[in-house]
Amino acid sequence: MNQQINILKPFQTPKRIGLLAGGGQFPIVFAKAAKRQGHSVYCMGVQGMVSDELEDLCTEYAAASLGRIGRTIRFFKRAKVDSIVMAGKVEKTVLFRKFTWIYHLPDWRAFHMLFRYAAKDKKDDTLLLAVIKEFGRDNLKFESALEYCPELLVNHGFLTRRRPSQSQWKDIHFGWDIAKKMGHLDIGQTIVVRDTAVIAVEAIEGTDAAIRRAGQLCKRGGFSVIKVAKPQQDMRFDVPTIGVNTLQSMRESGGRVLAIESDKTILIDQEAVLNLAEKLGISIVSLKSNEMELKIAS
Repeated sequence: MNQQINILKPFQTPKRIGLLAGGGQFPIVFAKAAKRQGHSVYCMGVQGMVSDELEDLCTEYAAASLGRIGRTIRFFKRAKVDSIVMAGKVEKTVLFRKFTWIYHLPDWRAFHMLFRYAAKDKKDDTLLLAVIKEFGRDNLKFESALEYCPELLVNHGFLTRRRPSQSQWKDIHFGWDIAKKMGHLDIGQTIVVRDTAVIAVEAIEGTDAAIRRAGQLCKRGGFSVIKVAKPQQDMRFDVPTIGVNTLQSMRESGGRVLAIESDKTILIDQEAVLNLAEKLGISIVSLKSNEMELKIAS
């Protein structure tokens, strides 16, 4: 028995994993995968965003508002977790609502984090790296959730029978370069293009809202959605993710092509997504960034 345990990979050895969970299906998929592998999951969810379904999947579950960094750190320390993962979407728009600081009133640790690590700006990478640094002061380390469910990353190739037309390929090549530059600036991961014109750019509102805005601006539809990883993508957080909701937004808005980056994009519920894409006549293609860069350069 001891010999068998020794040959297991480190992340396959039963562990106590902390889950810092936002909204969407990714935290649920992660918790199920970790549980199947024999790990114990201790989840702290972002209040108002996290799914109630997680409570039944985790060894211990709690929820706290965005500003309660100290409470979250104490929760994971009491659980004696080996490491922590981030999964799920955090809606940054709540930070700009009226009276938001009453509901998300920062505790002392949150104030320390913001002033020490995120004083210069509030970009996604700045804020999430600030969280990691603040937790690190208590020797709490983060790792990628994809260590436990790597099968969620999209492989290279055509994912649907329908393929982009020649004009749609032109839009993909045009948009890919711009999307990568946006990612370098940490603005967003998604751009919407029609006839080599930028229709919409994702910022704080998220991918689905950007797609819907594109539908309002391009009434005839037929546009392409390009979603890529940042050139400096940290796989511990904010990994590009698509799911059924992405396709529903495209259907409602008139999107016809979805181009994503292979090996750096999470596809939630792949079977359901691809079945829906086939039904709606939406092309999904997964591309390698280095190949795209060569084509754009030529």
